[in-house]
Amino acid sequence: MTLPAAELTPVLGSLYALQVPIPYPMKTVTVLLDAPRGGPLSLVDCALDTPEARQALEDGLAALGRHWSDVDQLVITHHHPDHYGLAGVIEERSGANVLMLDVEIGRGERYWHMLKEWLPGHVKHFRDHGLPDEFLAGLTGENPRVQPASRITPLREGQHVSLSGKDWEVLWLPGHADGHLGLWNAEDSTLIAGDAILPRISPNVGLYAYTRPDPLGDYLQTLGKLEALNPERAVVGHHGPVMGGVQARARELRSHHHERLDFMKLEAGKEPRSAYALSHAMFPRDLNTSGRRFALAETLAHLEHLRLLGQLYRTWHEEQEVWVYHA
Repeated sequence: MTLPAAELTPVLGSLYALQVPIPYPMKTVTVLLDAPRGGPLSLVDCALDTPEARQALEDGLAALGRHWSDVDQLVITHHHPDHYGLAGVIEERSGANVLMLDVEIGRGERYWHMLKEWLPGHVKHFRDHGLPDEFLAGLTGENPRVQPASRITPLREGQHVSLSGKDWEVLWLPGHADGHLGLWNAEDSTLIAGDAILPRISPNVGLYAYTRPDPLGDYLQTLGKLEALNPERAVVGHHGPVMGGVQARARELRSHHHERLDFMKLEAGKEPRSAYALSHAMFPRDLNTSGRRFALAETLAHLEHLRLLGQLYRTWHEEQEVWVYHA
């Protein structure tokens, strides 16, 4: 079988990584295809619903002698649109069983079914932390690039998924998303990591209206888990598809977040400020609307982690109608 080397990367046996284009700075997202000869076809993640992504997936399947209708199961690492967007399309075309970590179903996956109902809560969350109205204009109750699945089969940490004729242990790796799933094959020391760890950028860890209260605390624990696991290689969602040095990278990311925590504690100690104002200290460069919302969410994750540790305080400012953080 001749594979287009620029698009499909062999991972393990019948398991391949496909780089699918996305209209974000990362440029591509990794979709895994497991196509054992004569066996059921599995995918891990599925990219956004865009014409370019659909074509890339179709080409990847064709390179393996398969089609949309052959997909038997689709495992989702987390609910973010670049990993989940085509799930409903694949489900409709193939009848595939869509699997997701149980922790992710109740909030993350439900988010796509409840956008309009949850939108006022999202807007209030951002406003309460100082985001100006001009940065809220893009928040709507729709996302045409996400077609959620109609039926989800829950996976639980410690269960196993079969890929490439091997058992992969289901891991819970929260932080980047509340119910972020990983798959671990101890025999080959290989981790399917999604966005839990990335080689060139720090995964966004943000506090949103619908997330767990301390996503950064969750993520620091995830980094500890990855450090202890010490896989020889990880298949990652972006800037991969495969990376080594996971243990060292986990330590590097932990140091990075501790440096940011120290910086936020110092900044909030200078004068009481909203999370939005403090986001300009943490991310001083010019950012577009969505980038500034990401910056605010990540700043909030650090501030709330410090508040929950008792190292910062939060007070409602009646005149400004925002929460301010202070020492």
